[in-house]
Amino acid sequence: MNRNIGASVLKRVAYSSINSRPPLALPNSARVAVWTIVNVESWSPLGPMPRAVLPPPMGQALLPDIPNWAWHEYGMRVGFSRFLDVLGSRSLKATFAVNGTACSQYEEACLAAHRCGWEFMGHGYLQEPAHVTSDQMAAITSTIEAIAKITGAPPRGWESPGLTETDDTLDLLAEAGIEYVADWVLDEQPVSLETRSGRIVSVPYTVEINDVVISAVQQQASDEIYRRGRDHFDRLYLDGMKAPRIMAIAIHPYLTGVPHRIKYLEMLYDHIMSHEDVVMWTGAEILDWYRTQTRSG
Repeated sequence: MNRNIGASVLKRVAYSSINSRPPLALPNSARVAVWTIVNVESWSPLGPMPRAVLPPPMGQALLPDIPNWAWHEYGMRVGFSRFLDVLGSRSLKATFAVNGTACSQYEEACLAAHRCGWEFMGHGYLQEPAHVTSDQMAAITSTIEAIAKITGAPPRGWESPGLTETDDTLDLLAEAGIEYVADWVLDEQPVSLETRSGRIVSVPYTVEINDVVISAVQQQASDEIYRRGRDHFDRLYLDGMKAPRIMAIAIHPYLTGVPHRIKYLEMLYDHIMSHEDVVMWTGAEILDWYRTQTRSG
């Protein structure tokens, strides 16, 4: 392993226990801030799928991969509309993590998200790891431009595909004007990360209340997002009496947008929203709050 790379990662953020850092306070003494991240990606049937629901026949990868591409495409044709309904009926605004190429491929969905007032967040230009992207800065700037074409403004946040970063990804993002990232899943409060051009904020994302992990990787039962999400929230709500916490809910149209799972997302929101002292925010709102609390942002 290249020890310089590992050392550089550790230099990005200093260790800090949540019990020993300066106190933060949500508005009106709220305990938990919850943000939803809707991930929209562009998959090509001509290349390997980012993930698959069906294994290749006889162990032989075949292209085009119609069944696994269609699995994802179903989410954009049908599942995404369910997210619009579930969130809209509860007056909730998501953070919309979108590939730059998806802004044109799924322009109708992107425009719908914009009309709903969702916050747009960069999610890479293509759905591929940062480590295989030939020109990261070009991919970042192209994604920013694609989002600005839809919304009229550049995104403030960034979620790398698969949460992957190379040693210089944060530096490039900061230089491109990105203010916060969702890749560093290491805390229940925002933290500041060092870059060569100043600080960038890590807004807590999740690999636990995330339907890729729950449904595609672990292949849990359809109600797992509700059961796990409820238990996760209940503990944060309890701990939030001492120090406020951030909860992320990460969903994809082809996974949670299907008929046998969508009601469990509704149940999770209804459970959370039945509690007082909770704010339902976007990533940018969490960022702005954090900056009012500390000079570190």
